[in-house]
Amino acid sequence: MLPLKEKDKPVVQKLLSAGCCARCVLRFCSVSVQAAYRQNTLKELQAFISDTENTPEPPEDPPCKRVRLESSVTDAAAAVTQEAEEPRVCVVCLGILQEMCSTTQAVKVRAEKYEFDTMVLSVSLPAQLCVREHSCWLHSQTYILDITDDVIQVKEAFKWVMQGLVAKQLGGVAVVTKSAFEVGVEFTHPETDADCHFLASACPDCFKPTKNKQSVFTRMAVVKALEKISDAKFLKHYPCPPTQPTSSCSPQDVQCLHTSVFVAGRYNKFSRSLPQTPWLIDGERRMESSVEELIAAPLLAAFRADGFNFSSSGREDVDVRTLGNGRPFAMELLKPHKSRFNRAEMKQLQETINVSSDKIRVRDLQIVTREAMSRMKEGEEEKTKSYTALIWTQKPIQREDIIFIDDIKDLTLDQKTPLRVLHRRALAVRQRVIHSMNARFLDPHHFYLGLKTQAGTYIKEFVHGDFGRTKPNLCELLKTDADILELDVESVDVDWPPAIPE
Repeated sequence: MLPLKEKDKPVVQKLLSAGCCARCVLRFCSVSVQAAYRQNTLKELQAFISDTENTPEPPEDPPCKRVRLESSVTDAAAAVTQEAEEPRVCVVCLGILQEMCSTTQAVKVRAEKYEFDTMVLSVSLPAQLCVREHSCWLHSQTYILDITDDVIQVKEAFKWVMQGLVAKQLGGVAVVTKSAFEVGVEFTHPETDADCHFLASACPDCFKPTKNKQSVFTRMAVVKALEKISDAKFLKHYPCPPTQPTSSCSPQDVQCLHTSVFVAGRYNKFSRSLPQTPWLIDGERRMESSVEELIAAPLLAAFRADGFNFSSSGREDVDVRTLGNGRPFAMELLKPHKSRFNRAEMKQLQETINVSSDKIRVRDLQIVTREAMSRMKEGEEEKTKSYTALIWTQKPIQREDIIFIDDIKDLTLDQKTPLRVLHRRALAVRQRVIHSMNARFLDPHHFYLGLKTQAGTYIKEFVHGDFGRTKPNLCELLKTDADILELDVESVDVDWPPAIPE
């Protein structure tokens, strides 16, 4: 039994006569009961409009209107009978709500081999459906003056019908409103593409060319134009009701998309000839691998992802090692086909990364949320980092010459963008603080320098001065030229990601 009232009969009659399908009729009658769209709606409507014997005539209807409604019953019944025998393409939804493609979608989803428990169904519809719906709405208004409820959108009705069919085809997977896995269906109908064109001259301000759109007739632009155009102007340029199409909308493509999975951890780098990310100069690769790639390869294989984005709490130069507890990193895995890993599986994946190369080591590998990644970025400028550097001096030094370094606290530097990174960073003077230092004498020309600094401090430039671009610098403090021979990152003091016991 359809949830329709007596007042809906004239609407049903006029829409069926105009060439609307049964489900579109329910939409115009604001039927929000999802089950109504899944049953044999056409048969139910036929019974509904045929039941006129016990229906009292409205006492105050003007004669002309009564004649129209009585004659329309016959027309509508004939339309229903014709549609039952030879299905016509709906003038509003262009067949989208008539020809359901659940099997096609299910086959496509299974072929992609995604791992999921729930799914979201999304639909992309041709913009001309808005024009056709507006025309039918005006057509109904001509006869029935009290349509006040919102018309159910084609998208909603499509999902109500499809979610049960798709779930059944996929073995009972729940179709929900929010899920990490999305199946998108895009419909096109070239036969009626020109339906929107009259709006461009009627409301030119609504259609602006954009770089990323192939057509100016986007759904949003068409809706905006329909809100702006007067009924009289619309009826002057477009038929009411819409013309009968000869073909149905066809699903152009079925797209499967799983939201990104984020994996975080900390890495050590033991090589002085390994860049953090692929090193390309003038399009030519300079190093055979990178930290990013050594970590990404096993993750991509395990998650069966299509790609990745790598980020970390700062970066070290190619000739700098990262020791201690390592540097926090995170990797966004794009379109992962597998997304569920327990702690034991993540530990095994961590071990796979570690045995693949002796140049790096990963710890605390875990799946995190997108929101949690902000903790890592907060540490790039706010936290501290500790280093050990091997220093060379031009003039011979004694142990006593470097003792004063231990007493320096919270030394503020003015660092102009280093020459070596000027090609990728804006020219600016940045203030950074060296919180403490300690020196360990080796021989008259070498000593180890330990530093605890504000994140973002350029250590190499502090040592050699970068032609005076960093002040003060170690050369000025020692009153001799100095340079850095080796540099190690000892700690990155960002309390993220959470440590996982070994």
